[in-house]
Amino acid sequence: MERVELAGALRENLPLKSQVEAASGVTLSDCYQCGKCSAGCPVAFAMDYTPRQVIRLLQLGLGEEALKSHTPWLCASCQACYTRCPREVNLPRLMEAVRQEARRRGMINEKKVVIFDQAFLSSVERYGRAHEMGLMVQYNLQSGQPFKDALLAPPLLLKGKISPIPAKIKNVAEVKNIFARARAKGGGQH
Repeated sequence: MERVELAGALRENLPLKSQVEAASGVTLSDCYQCGKCSAGCPVAFAMDYTPRQVIRLLQLGLGEEALKSHTPWLCASCQACYTRCPREVNLPRLMEAVRQEARRRGMINEKKVVIFDQAFLSSVERYGRAHEMGLMVQYNLQSGQPFKDALLAPPLLLKGKISPIPAKIKNVAEVKNIFARARAKGGGQH
């Protein structure tokens, strides 16, 4: 525990740029702003800053602006940017590090993303896999839209695409153990 606390204290004293570089393993100076990541991002249309711009904010020491951005929360981690990058900058990993730092500082800009993450992980921890119907219900209730997509449920039920009864994997205790170990190392939020 002392080592974890010491690492946290040391991280606090680093500039945000260094913090996200250390957490993600990405060297921000590797990016020379070609824009291929932003051009290929399927979610860029919904972002307030393109992925390239988030990197630039971090490069310029404007980390607070990057943390306030909605972009890291909207990143789908689809790897499209990473596969297009001529410098192999792992942008999804960088976005995850920015999200984690924003969450640590209480700067969550996309509450629905966090609600979905928690509902999904809760389902996986409980059953060893996602229970789609339970996930939809939990997400809709927690996000304040209880009847969102309610008309989709009957056809999905009739076609056998979703089930009201969750299926568990054989060794769900092993999955729960993984979650417990992640929480013990400080990686669990839910």
